[in-house]
Amino acid sequence: MGRITGPVCRLCRRDGLKLFLKGSRCDTPKCAIERRPTPPGMVQKRRPKPTDYGIHLREKQKVKHYYGVLERQFRTYFSRAARGKGNTGETLMALLERRLDNVIHRLGFAPSRAAARQVVLHGHITINGRRVDVPSYLVKAGDLVRVKNRSKSLQLVHSALADFRRDVPDFLSRGEGVIPEGRVDRLPLAEDVSIPVQANLIIELCSK
Repeated sequence: MGRITGPVCRLCRRDGLKLFLKGSRCDTPKCAIERRPTPPGMVQKRRPKPTDYGIHLREKQKVKHYYGVLERQFRTYFSRAARGKGNTGETLMALLERRLDNVIHRLGFAPSRAAARQVVLHGHITINGRRVDVPSYLVKAGDLVRVKNRSKSLQLVHSALADFRRDVPDFLSRGEGVIPEGRVDRLPLAEDVSIPVQANLIIELCSK
């Protein structure tokens, strides 16, 4: 479930950073960037100098791959961020961090965001006691995210938690009870984003 095939990890090697697209594998020596930190391809050729447009586009594509959103979805998030108050780039990244599939992954309930989408789609998650099966659902401050009290759901999430090696971000807190649950303590801020990204470049590209 939620398995991401090899070519996607080529993105990590190309950009020289970990996007954690393959879940717990990225925390082991089997990670593509650990095994072979050079760019993909048999013959290592000198890369052409990236254009200004290429630099902007790479930041956008990196964020889309990281959160698993399509172009149309990304444009919707951008439009919403542009209409809001404050820094558009920070607002955009905060919206993406609020996605339910991202929250499930960052709580450790799934090894990757792709797997987290499947967990949500298959009805394993409730928010404030109500079943939610929409991965793009935006959580709010105070929301209680809980795994359904049924054997299949609990087994799935406990298995992911056993391999979880990263810290839960500051805007979330996770309970340690028999039934895994987490709470959204506050809305995410720019410093809560776990991927190095220059959001201003994305805004400049999308504003053209």
